[in-house]
Amino acid sequence: MKFWFGVSLALLAVAQANGSIFQRTFKRIHEEPPLPSNQNRADVVQTLWIEQELDHFDPSETRTWQMRYMLNDALYKSGAPLFIYLGGEWAISSGSITGGHLYDMAKEHNALLAYTEHRFYGQSKPLPDLSNENIKYLSVNQSLADLAHFINTIKENYEGLSESKVVIVGGSYSATMVTWFKRLYPDLVAGGWASSAPLFAKLNFVEYKEVTGQSIEQMGGTACYKRIENGIAEMESMIATKRGAEVKALLKLCEPFDVYSDLDVWTLFSEISDIFAGVVQTHNSGQIEGVCQKILAGSNDLNGVAGYLLDVFEESGGKCFDLSYDAIIGVLLDTTYNGNIMRQWIFQTCNEYGWYQTSGSNAQPFGSKFPATYYTTMCGDIYGSQYTNEFISNQVSVTNQYFGGLSPGVENVYLTHGQLDPWRAMGIQNATQATIIPEYAHCKDLSSISSRDSAEMKASKERIAELVREWVK
Repeated sequence: MKFWFGVSLALLAVAQANGSIFQRTFKRIHEEPPLPSNQNRADVVQTLWIEQELDHFDPSETRTWQMRYMLNDALYKSGAPLFIYLGGEWAISSGSITGGHLYDMAKEHNALLAYTEHRFYGQSKPLPDLSNENIKYLSVNQSLADLAHFINTIKENYEGLSESKVVIVGGSYSATMVTWFKRLYPDLVAGGWASSAPLFAKLNFVEYKEVTGQSIEQMGGTACYKRIENGIAEMESMIATKRGAEVKALLKLCEPFDVYSDLDVWTLFSEISDIFAGVVQTHNSGQIEGVCQKILAGSNDLNGVAGYLLDVFEESGGKCFDLSYDAIIGVLLDTTYNGNIMRQWIFQTCNEYGWYQTSGSNAQPFGSKFPATYYTTMCGDIYGSQYTNEFISNQVSVTNQYFGGLSPGVENVYLTHGQLDPWRAMGIQNATQATIIPEYAHCKDLSSISSRDSAEMKASKERIAELVREWVK
């Protein structure tokens, strides 16, 4: 096993140039929830900035920074509610507050619409770079305190808002924030809608790839599931029996890839599984089925899976594909704000959540070669030697103790999950506490009510509209 301690500037440049497969896959799984198709383009959305404390919990730290937010006041009448869409691990964009179900509810209530950006993402840059010294100020607690300050400040200073009710909405990680904000600051908001919120922090998140496999089988068929399982198993077997060079040639892997290195092999199979996760997590009607069709068109299991993966790899360009551990570490050691959010989000997983989507379960089709050790090793190599397995496990436990895990103890938060979404495994799934929408994926319920909605989807959207009416009375 080789470990990463340093990288030459030349290798770092190569890693960045060839790291785009990692970045594309990662972005697909962590991008802003889908923008609503029914946009009200006449609305003028303002981009504004608010001063925030760098550290809300250390009185001796006096530095401040500017947080970006957006406002749409096209529907607003003085005294009406404030609806806030929370940004997560992405750059905010105006389309999220100029259309969709939140917009429709704002129209009904003449609400002011705001969209807040999470510290260290998008243009909200508390410090000049993402060095290990600076990134320690990236945490959900600091971000929730940013939101509390935003709500207090805008209510105090915006005309007609001082007595207004506040409703917060989020998708994915920002849905987690909706729930946790209601726990920490219950008096600041009347209610919240959390779409696809993971609430239980867990280092070895085996369930993610289990649900990914179940969703592929459900929508794409058993033959597709089996082909993926058999094709990946064959690649693993070839590497284990000194036929790794054949796998390297088959997938057009660049020369730095070492088939005898655990870390390189783990990087490859982690990336393969994440490519399939991206298909499932972002599924729209026909998407999983289309990928399965391509895979099943191959001459056998190995060629079917490899052919599909090459199609995905080739979207990033290049004659060969560097999927070595050094390549991904090279990307993650870049401390500049370059539009790639991998360094920030992976820091949050190392420091707060775990959520490593590992191969620790046999009840998934992606093989056994991306264990929890791969991800915890990465934490130490990127952010410092203190990030041991023990340290990360302890941080995860602290998160669950502080926020309550699957018992957050909040009122007036409407929780929804797409049944196909792998993230739902870390959320509340009890039917008395959350709404699970069959055959939908991650954050797919934020759009306007539509004739294309299933009966369950329409009923869920109507339910949150009813709740909002109650909350803002």
